[in-house]
Amino acid sequence: MVYVQRDERRRILRVEQEPFDSMSQSMPADDPEVQAWLASHALNNRLVALQQSDLEMIRVLEDVVSALVSRGVIRYTDLPEAARRKLSQRAETRAELEGLGSLLGGDEPPLR
Repeated sequence: MVYVQRDERRRILRVEQEPFDSMSQSMPADDPEVQAWLASHALNNRLVALQQSDLEMIRVLEDVVSALVSRGVIRYTDLPEAARRKLSQRAETRAELEGLGSLLGGDEPPLR
């Protein structure tokens, strides 16, 4: 048995193994509607994890490009114009955020 919260249109919003305050009903764990919600929820969690990984990977690629340029392996001008523009915009935004962080008096690194 699982415990379910539904919205006003009777769509499942939440499924838990234990009862909770805002639950609407209990249902068999093998109910097709519960199984479909669980599958959708699992897919959504994987997509969110992939998106977070993409954001982290962007920073890694920026650092790799920077290292290659600083070591003379490639020239910044070897990159396509669109890539140079995006890298420059991100570098400027990071610099602005770091400046704002010091204005707030925090010793913590800026959010990324």
